Amino acid sequence: MVKPLTVLNQSLNKKVLVSLRGGKEWLGTLEGYDQYMNLILRNAEERKEGEIMKKSEFLLLRGDTIVFISP
Repeated sequence: MVKPLTVLNQSLNKKVLVSLRGGKEWLGTLEGYDQYMNLILRNAEERKEGEIMKKSEFLLLRGDTIVFISP
């Protein structure tokens, strides 16, 4: 069985999809993370129903708001 932090480590500098509480989703390149699952995404896009809503060069997502992370 693969541990979640191992999957995150393997996903560094790769695109990930992050779903947040409240239904928001961000797609971006995983730049870094910490033991609390706080994430830094580079060149991130907020998506809703396939449409790009916002763009951000760097984005910090708090781990306690994350529902799932998909590499």
